[in-house]
Formats: sequence, C-alpha cells, structure tokens
Amino acid sequence: MRAKGIVVLVAAALATGTLAACGQAPSSDGRSEVAQGGPAFLDAGARTAKYGTDALPGVFPRTITQAMGKTTLDHKPTRVVVLDTGELDNVVALGVQPVGVAFPDGSPNMPSYVGDKGGKPADVGTTNTLNLEAIAALKPDLILGSKLRAEKQYPLLAKIAPTVFTERPGYTWKSNFRLNSAALDRTEQADKMISDYEAAARKLGQDAQARLGTLPVISMLRFMPGRIRLYATKSFIGTVLADTGLPVTESGKANDLAVEISTEQIGKADADWILYGTYGDPGKTDQSGVLGGPLWSTLGAVKAGHAKAVPDETWYLGLGVLAANSVLTDLRGILRV
Repeated sequence: MRAKGIVVLVAAALATGTLAACGQAPSSDGRSEVAQGGPAFLDAGARTAKYGTDALPGVFPRTITQAMGKTTLDHKPTRVVVLDTGELDNVVALGVQPVGVAFPDGSPNMPSYVGDKGGKPADVGTTNTLNLEAIAALKPDLILGSKLRAEKQYPLLAKIAPTVFTERPGYTWKSNFRLNSAALDRTEQADKMISDYEAAARKLGQDAQARLGTLPVISMLRFMPGRIRLYATKSFIGTVLADTGLPVTESGKANDLAVEISTEQIGKADADWILYGTYGDPGKTDQSGVLGGPLWSTLGAVKAGHAKAVPDETWYLGLGVLAANSVLTDLRGILRV
C-alpha cells in the first residue's frame, strides 16, 4: 500500500474509533498483560528469548517470530521507526540511524548518551501517544516497538510497514536487542556487544571486590510523578547490577519491576549506596520533599555521603546495551574502582 493510502487509512481509523478495537485484548483492568502485575509479566523474558529468525546472515526475505506473531521482511531494512528508547538504543548500537522515533513523555528529546549517533529522526509522537499518520508519512520499511507500549496500535502499524514487537522493555533488554538485530540482519554484532558488556560487568564486580574488600549494597531509588519506586530484579537496572555481582537491598531482591513506597517509608531505601533517578520534571515528583525531609538525613548512606543522583535517561530509560555500558561507567566512577 502506498504511503498516501496508508495515511488515509490511519486517519479514517482514528476518526471512526476502530483503532481502539484493534489488536489483542488487554487484561481485564485495561492494562497490558505484560505490564507490571499482569499475568504475563514474569515470563515475558522467557518468551522473548524464543523469538527471532532461522534465516542465515544476509538472507532475505526472512520471517521474524515476534510478540504479535510472524513478520516477513522482503529486504534488509533501511528506513526504521522506533517506538521507545530501548529500540532507539538498540538500532543506534547497531549503527542504524532511525528515520522516526517516539520518546517518553517525561524525556522528549534525543538522550544525551546517544547524541549525534542517533541522527535527526522525525518526531512520531510519544511512547504513550503515537502519531500514526507521521509514521506512515515516513514510508518506513521496519517498525520496532513492544506489546506493552503499542499492542492496540499493532494492526495499523503492520499495515504501514513490517512491524516487529518485543513483549516489553526493561528486564528483557538483551533478548529484545537480539530480536531487533535479527530484523536488521545484525545478530552477530548484537551477540558480540552483549558478550563484551557482560565481560565488562563481571570485571567491574571483581575490581570492586578487590579494591573494597566487601561489595557494597546498592539501592535503586527513583522519583516519579505520583510515586516513589525501589527498583528490583525484573527491571533493566536490576539486571545490570546482577551482571556485576553487586548486592542489592531486600526490596531490590523482589521478583518484580519495583516496590513502591511512600515518603514515610524512605528508610527502606537505605543501603551502602543510594543511587536515585528522577523521571521528568523533579518539581512534579516528591523528590524535594524527601531529600529535604527529616527522614532522609537519618539514612546511613546519606550520612556517609553515599546518596548520589544518577542519569534517569540511562539508568531507567535507556533500556539497551549503550545505556547498560554507560551505567557501568557511572558505577566505576561512583565506587572508584
């Protein structure tokens, strides 16, 4: 279908409301089944690890098994649209500059750690509010996203261009990278980047053990509008810390994305190091109230000068190998190892 015809189709679907009816049904509470707390959240990683292609390098057409079924690519993609920062990180890591990108609402610009490597892609809305007409107008030959972010929009996205979805961003990031690389015919490159990252993570933990004697316990704290989170094992940053071997708090050991706490429960964040990020405008979160409150100054990490702000765009929004390596660099600087 030509781009003009697709734009007309998308506009008609939006006008009539048929878009909302497209796609697989979310869970009964309106959330995606792969969202935190959803019935498919905990095993999303195992499912994603099975996705990909059996096509040999350089061979097209190829069929990609992905979260929404199977997608056939007739040729190696050159015009790629990415629908989240994880996909952005993935394609840029593989040397591909996307033609379009959807940024998070709280961070609507090219991440500084990506910079010029990301090129100058067109704005196609946000991760929560995609502009399908803008996507269609770019005439992409591949769209990369996730079931969590855009399950309902998948049928129309797939009419615009071959569309490959992971289950969700976050703790599944390595499998997501491999799936994206399969669509781009760059699997060997992705495998090497993951292997190199894992070696660097292990080395960091070994160096920390050798220099510090005892590995410090890390607390992963994040301020968001309306919530305060302690991130856990089923998060991007949780997997990075696990790869280093650095221990985490009891909340950090939870088999979940994160544990939500109130301002009065900030004591649960205490550890040898508290490393905190802030999503979007700090003024729209409880950050100032917590950091300026009476409980914060009583925490052991704060008394020791071991409470540090970290870049939210890498620690919590990066969701890919470039961000993971940036986190390792930050950790070396913080721990001085």
